[in-house]
Amino acid sequence: MCNAPCNAFRHAEFISQLVTRIDDEIADAIDALIASGEFASRSDVAREGVARLVDERRRRAIGEQIIAGYDRLPDSPDELLQAEVAARAMIDDEPW
Repeated sequence: MCNAPCNAFRHAEFISQLVTRIDDEIADAIDALIASGEFASRSDVAREGVARLVDERRRRAIGEQIIAGYDRLPDSPDELLQAEVAARAMIDDEPW
């Protein structure tokens, strides 16, 4: 039979723990976010911040890969003309 400490131990097997130091100004800002009710704990703030940073970098890398693809194989003049015609048609269809 597994009790609460066992569950915590098993949970810890799948979660990495990070320990870091931050300056007082950042700690105060984090505590203000918690006091406002936006986050429940410092850990929640750290998880959200790291997740956003990782997502931002991932999106940037994807964007750079897309640009590199267009640099390797740019649109032909005919493709650009077709895109312009299609864009103008979409704008003309707008009710404004």
